[in-house]
This record gives sequence, structure tokens and C-alpha cells, in this order.
Amino acid sequence: MNSRILPIFALVAAIAIFFGYVNPQWNGAIASTKASIVSDNQALTAASDYVARKNELASKRNAIDPTDLARLKTFLPDSVDNVGMILDLNALAARSGLSLSNVDVSAGPKTGSTGLGTKVGEGPVGSVELSLSALGTYDSFKRFLSGVENSTRLLDVRDLTISGSNTSVYTYKMSIRLYWLR
Repeated sequence: MNSRILPIFALVAAIAIFFGYVNPQWNGAIASTKASIVSDNQALTAASDYVARKNELASKRNAIDPTDLARLKTFLPDSVDNVGMILDLNALAARSGLSLSNVDVSAGPKTGSTGLGTKVGEGPVGSVELSLSALGTYDSFKRFLSGVENSTRLLDVRDLTISGSNTSVYTYKMSIRLYWLR
């Protein structure tokens, strides 16, 4: 009888140890540790994919001619630089024979199209409106618009109002939209 009780007692003790200690540890702390290991492995994989993509894009960027990058940065700068643009427009007006006055800077419209395939306020391109007045002859105004047209900076003349006079000097009011990379 003694020979049967000891194995039954060992079996009951093994079942009790399994359900009392091993199973809760296996399903609790060990399972959460395994889940965190899987999550960490996924994060490591994503990080290595990110680093590989970053290196690939950096090598492609380094393959671009620096003069082309400089021209692109001038065409679509990464900041608004209102003051620099106003100074450039003033210098262009002076070379053209116009006198600029009443320059006003305001944010671009919240909705509408940029003409670049995205709506203003969405996407990577932002805009700023410049309203300005100029005084000069029609020929000087044509030279000014030609200079704006040939500008290396992305901008649009949005609105134009010409006030006549008895002399050959006119007053021009215009709205210019500047674009910049966000």
C-alpha cells in the first residue's frame, strides 16, 4: 500500500506545483516577456529598415549636383524669408524704374489650390501673400514684371490693379504669392 501512495502523492504534488506555480509563471511573466521580445524585435527591424532607407536617400541626395541643389533651394526655400524677398523685389523695382511703397505681408489663403496639385494648407508647400503698390511708367512696369517672371524664386502675381493718370506715371497695386517648403 505504501508503494501506491507515494506515486499518487508525487502525482498530486506535481499537478499542484504545475497549476499553482509553473502555469501562472508561464502564462503571466514569461508570456509578457515573450510578447515584449517580439515587440522589441519588430522595433529593431523597423529601425534597421529606417536606417537603410535613410542611407539610401542620403546617397541619392549626395549624387545630385550641388549647383542644382542650390538652385532648387533658391526656387523653393525652406523658410519664408519675407524680408529678403521684399528687398529683392525693391531692388528689381529700382532697376526697372519703379518706386515700391505700401508693402504688406499676410498669410496665404487657408483653402484653394497652389497650382502645384495640392491645396494650400495641406502638403509640403506653404504660401505667403505680399500686397504692394508701385509708381512708375508702363515701360518700367513691364520691365518689373519681366524680372518677376524670370525670378529664380517661385512666386505668382495674383491680382493687379492699375490706376491711370494724366501723366505717363501710373499707380500699380498688386498681390504676389510666395511659395516655400514647409
